[in-house]
Amino acid sequence: MKPVMDALWRALLYCLHPRVILLSLLPLLLLGVLAAAAAYFGWEPALAAVRDWLDANAMWTTVVRWLEWLGFAGFKTVVAPLLVLAIAVPLLVMLCLLVVSVLMTPAIVRMVAARRFDLLKRERGANLALQALWGLGHAALALIVFAISLPLWLIPLVAFLLPPLVWGWLTYRVLSFDCLADHASSAERREVFKQHRLPLLSMGIVSGYLGMVPGVLGLSSVMAIALAPIFIPLALWLYTLVFAFSSAWFAHYCLKALEDLRTAKLPPAQTPPPEPPLIESATFAKPEFNMP
Repeated sequence: MKPVMDALWRALLYCLHPRVILLSLLPLLLLGVLAAAAAYFGWEPALAAVRDWLDANAMWTTVVRWLEWLGFAGFKTVVAPLLVLAIAVPLLVMLCLLVVSVLMTPAIVRMVAARRFDLLKRERGANLALQALWGLGHAALALIVFAISLPLWLIPLVAFLLPPLVWGWLTYRVLSFDCLADHASSAERREVFKQHRLPLLSMGIVSGYLGMVPGVLGLSSVMAIALAPIFIPLALWLYTLVFAFSSAWFAHYCLKALEDLRTAKLPPAQTPPPEPPLIESATFAKPEFNMP
């Protein structure tokens, strides 16, 4: 845990850096435009589709009659907007992760490398296209898991455990790859993944739970529906800041792991062979001449 905690406090300090704060606002501008466009063009059709689906669901009809009998007839009017938000927010979060990985993570990795690992050689084991394919592929797998497990979210314990696990796995796979893309070769990246899989997954899960905080605070209140134009950009900025922290955390840990891996593979220092002793010139006896 020592390398994890060492990278943790370094990442927290990086979140206070003005450049990191500015970088966290850049994806927000792009995602804010996308969220506004989705809300303008897709909010009403999405609400209508969810309401039609609920009206056609026999179980929901029974639940509505039960709520009316208990005197909570007005509750059914907020269910459809809550479901739309519950579906839209994870999609926007995943998009936010991909945008962060493209815009923020390389910049933060360069900051970390310049300040702490300036002597670490760059092997350039993955280019930008491979990074994009890696991120999109893992995001698609995460969406499939979300779609399959969506009915299980009605179970409180599953709703608390499953999304952070999926987001944590996605964060670990995407950010670890991006942090090592420029400096590690393909073989070194696979070796780091193999040796540090559990710490990296743990860091991803922690990041996943941190990323849940804005959504849980917002969706736990019915006021989030009325304040959706304010809540969604604010939540996205908080998500982006969490991902910026995660990028710095993974950058410190992965680059240190890569440095340790290369150090461990260095041949042992060879001591030079001892110099041969100097050959002293032989001492010849001076010939004696007897004078006659």
